[in-house]
Amino acid sequence: MKASLTLGKVSKFMGLSFFITLKDLFTGKLEKEDFKAFLRKVIVPLASIILFIGLWHLGAKTLYNTEAEFKIAKALQDQGQVAADAMKACIASGDSSCQPNTLPSPAQVWESFQSLLRDHNIISADKAAFIEKTAALNEKRIAAGKDPIVYTGRPSFVDQIFRSLQTVFAGFLLALLIAVPLGIFIGLSPTLKSAFNWFIQIFKPVSPVVWYLLVFMIVKTVLIGSSEDSSFTISFISVGLCSMWATLVNTAMGVSTVDKDYINVAKVLKLGTFQKIFKVVLPSSLPLIFTGLKITLSVAWMVLIAIELLAQSPGLGLFVWEEFQNGANDSNAKIIVAMFVIGIIGFLLDRLMLTIQNWVSFDKTDAI
Repeated sequence: MKASLTLGKVSKFMGLSFFITLKDLFTGKLEKEDFKAFLRKVIVPLASIILFIGLWHLGAKTLYNTEAEFKIAKALQDQGQVAADAMKACIASGDSSCQPNTLPSPAQVWESFQSLLRDHNIISADKAAFIEKTAALNEKRIAAGKDPIVYTGRPSFVDQIFRSLQTVFAGFLLALLIAVPLGIFIGLSPTLKSAFNWFIQIFKPVSPVVWYLLVFMIVKTVLIGSSEDSSFTISFISVGLCSMWATLVNTAMGVSTVDKDYINVAKVLKLGTFQKIFKVVLPSSLPLIFTGLKITLSVAWMVLIAIELLAQSPGLGLFVWEEFQNGANDSNAKIIVAMFVIGIIGFLLDRLMLTIQNWVSFDKTDAI
């Protein structure tokens, strides 16, 4: 019973309350009046997923046939019937050298996903073997004051996912540290609001590409002559500066709309500035602040791909670009895998922010 209550609370906290309905169905506790809600929350989404996969499969098959017919027709036009028959036979055989390179089917995407996981296991084994092989030598080098020998092989797809997560969380933390304190002071002071309004309105819509170029100019000068890899530093600072505006605006708005009675009570109690902020202003502003933080994290995850591509930082953005440039027969499928991974992680990050918001706020949000 206790475990059931815990599951219910966790599901609701994360905005995944349909899991409770699903559990009630299998345990025979689903009431008749809840059956329509079950259909809407569980069956309809599942049906839409099946429909999506079916339409995707049909679309991929149509595009495949269209390009195959084009390749055969072109071979016929350029080289004659024999070449056209050879092209048709090659395509039918499944030979990768002549397969149409178009939208991959769901089955091809699944196979590429499994292939990426197999590559990760191989690379992880190679990395572990390298570390074991160089352990004794690195101990001697460290004792002699030298840098250890590090593994320089290509990162796996999973490694690139973790690199992207590190970048986005570092950028999000930077955005939080800049936007929340600045938003509080702007919200508390009409003078500061007037002073910073032009700054916010001008820089808020700036493209992530421009933020990257600005950060690149500064960081490459600061780290001039340094052997440190600056791609991570440039990436997370660019992500933070590009995504912080929603938190800044929402924090300032939340603080400026705090009930004046609360402020007057703080004055009567003779609370200091910081006591007033932490005991009155912040608790009242949390719903709007967390709305801004959720938007900031979403924006950070979206712009990360473009910024990693530009910074050549080994994350999902660089992975997508390299597969696009590669043009191999399975490159398109790997790009679709990355697209789904990016979307799923974005969804999970949103659930994470919702969970934290429900922990610290009186406003318990049951979002979709």
